[in-house]
Amino acid sequence: MKQRNPFRRTLLACYCGYGVQAVINNLAPLLFVVFQDRFAVSLEEIGRLILINFGTQLFVDWLAIRFVDRIGYRKALVIAHLFSAAGLLCLGLLPMALPSPYIGLVIAVMLYAVGGGLIEVLISPIVDSLPGDAKASAMSLLHSFYCWGQVAVILLTTLGLHFAGNGLWWLFPLLWAILPLFNLTQVLRMPLMPPLPEEEKTPLRKLFSSRVFLVAMLLMLCAGAAELSMSQWSSLFAEKGLQVPKMVGDLLGPCLFAVLMGAGRTLYGFFGQRLKLKPTLMASAALCVACYALTVLAENPFLSLLGCALCGLSVSLMWPGTLSLASERYPGGGTAMFGMMALTGDLGASIGPWLSGLVSDAAQKAGAVVRWASESGLSLEQCGLKVGLAVAALFPAVMLIGLLFLRQKQPIQKKEEGRE
Repeated sequence: MKQRNPFRRTLLACYCGYGVQAVINNLAPLLFVVFQDRFAVSLEEIGRLILINFGTQLFVDWLAIRFVDRIGYRKALVIAHLFSAAGLLCLGLLPMALPSPYIGLVIAVMLYAVGGGLIEVLISPIVDSLPGDAKASAMSLLHSFYCWGQVAVILLTTLGLHFAGNGLWWLFPLLWAILPLFNLTQVLRMPLMPPLPEEEKTPLRKLFSSRVFLVAMLLMLCAGAAELSMSQWSSLFAEKGLQVPKMVGDLLGPCLFAVLMGAGRTLYGFFGQRLKLKPTLMASAALCVACYALTVLAENPFLSLLGCALCGLSVSLMWPGTLSLASERYPGGGTAMFGMMALTGDLGASIGPWLSGLVSDAAQKAGAVVRWASESGLSLEQCGLKVGLAVAALFPAVMLIGLLFLRQKQPIQKKEEGRE
């Protein structure tokens, strides 16, 4: 008789935790058009909301490196889920309760971003610490639940808005707040591995003295920017940039993006031991550049949506794969290593979408873009959004260069013998 995994509840809670992370990062982008129409929020202000979300997560990542080991993983995860639920509740209530709706949005985003930042730092090292040899596959499978959560958020929220109407948009954040409250009950009961002894941990100064780790941080920044630039802007880009109906755009753009990203991570989770990680990451980065180009340059809107969707497959391994590269080199990295990697990933997730929004607004005032709009028959907003997304293609290109450097100059070393 097959023995039951004693950490089954832990894995399920971690999987659900990434579902909470998916709600935090992907619910608001589905409401960007509502915020524009009802609260007169500009593209730059929308980009600023994305920056605030991931900027706050970045700051929390940095704090977590210092205090998580002191208070323990369970208490930190409880705090994370409480902030996540509070932020989602405020997202549905504060914009209509405060004199300035935008201030209400900012407060809500900052609250749930605290939860998101803690979840990102905590869950990966928890799963990495569990018994087992296929760490890269386990990490990829874990991160696939972020994608399936993203699919659920997009699908249920988009269909709900279609049938209920945009007037009831505020109801959806309140309903999604149930998820972190439910998972909080699982976190309180899940078993955890004992913490790594202090003498076995790799100190931060040793991490920062390694060129491998510094390049891995750059890769993580590019991974966050490449993934989030497309996922955060694709809903608005489909509706405003491609002029397709919202439900069609959301289902064929960001929803299919999430499906393919989840499929890529799930497949690697089951079959990843048969593939070499670095060449697979290099192929992913090259494909990502091509997907951004197709999304921006295709004249047919459905080809653009195909580029958006395939981008999900191309970025699927970037975040968990880069974490696995670092974990292979430093198995004793623990909270410090995963915290620094999450910090740089969130930095990319902040900079990428914000830069796209900033460039989109600025491009609409550029003479070359004005001429392009008049000659192509596109609106200035459409052309501006295309230019903004085109800039984001720089991140997977830099990632490809960084991986080439690792491959030629600093191959990631295997774990030292005798260490788990």
